[in-house]
Amino acid sequence: MPELPEVETTLRGISPHMTGQTIADVIIRNAQLRWPIPQILPGLLRGHVVNKLERRAKYLLIRFSHGTLILHLGMSGSLRILTTPTPPDKHDHFDLVLTNGVIMRLRDPRRFGAVLWHEGNISEHPLFSKLGPEPFQAEFTGDYLYRASRKRNAAIKLVIIDNHVVVGVGNIYANESLFRAGIKPNLAAGKLSRPRCEKLVTEIQATLHESIALGGSSLRDYVNSNGKQGYFQQHYWVYGRAGQACRNCGTTIRQIKQGQRSSFFCPVCQS
Repeated sequence: MPELPEVETTLRGISPHMTGQTIADVIIRNAQLRWPIPQILPGLLRGHVVNKLERRAKYLLIRFSHGTLILHLGMSGSLRILTTPTPPDKHDHFDLVLTNGVIMRLRDPRRFGAVLWHEGNISEHPLFSKLGPEPFQAEFTGDYLYRASRKRNAAIKLVIIDNHVVVGVGNIYANESLFRAGIKPNLAAGKLSRPRCEKLVTEIQATLHESIALGGSSLRDYVNSNGKQGYFQQHYWVYGRAGQACRNCGTTIRQIKQGQRSSFFCPVCQS
């Protein structure tokens, strides 16, 4: 599933092509995504200018003066910018056509993505009203994580992938951040000291920044807005490396299940 770095990479790829441009048409080929695409979108968006694009958690927000188009890539979705006419294939479900001829096209083979419309304050939408801070916001500090984890017996990995605590960390980047911070994924969150919380926040931010710089991770279907893959998966310390030697100490990387997801760690480098 595309995580925060992949969504941020997509945002940076499509934003220069769309900001300040006018919508000429909206094409809905298959409305049956995770939630049905509103059939009123063509009438709502034709002739309107894209004011700006933003990201909140793993959602892309295309802002208009009269509302916000909410996009989610689901498990297999990607957005492409097309500057020349390109016939759609069977997985190309949604287009925004600009008056300059540029097309933003949503491809989603598994159809777990979303295209939604919201008028008013986006923070009041049910998808956003209970989200925690962004990992790059000033609010997300070691002290914040320390306070949020007190008296919690849940494993620290499950805490940092909880969107009510902090948004967008995701499974891959939680594994990598915990390795860099030297913390086992199954350690009870409430046992983390304040200095270790500080270290973990620093490594979460550093891991996400590095992945964004490398274009995210390309697993399964994800590509960026130019159709290119990311390269962060070539730099994994632990994710997907069960049974292989730790790049730091040579110990065999282990794999466990947490919350129906796989966790990977080094039993020597992490404690």
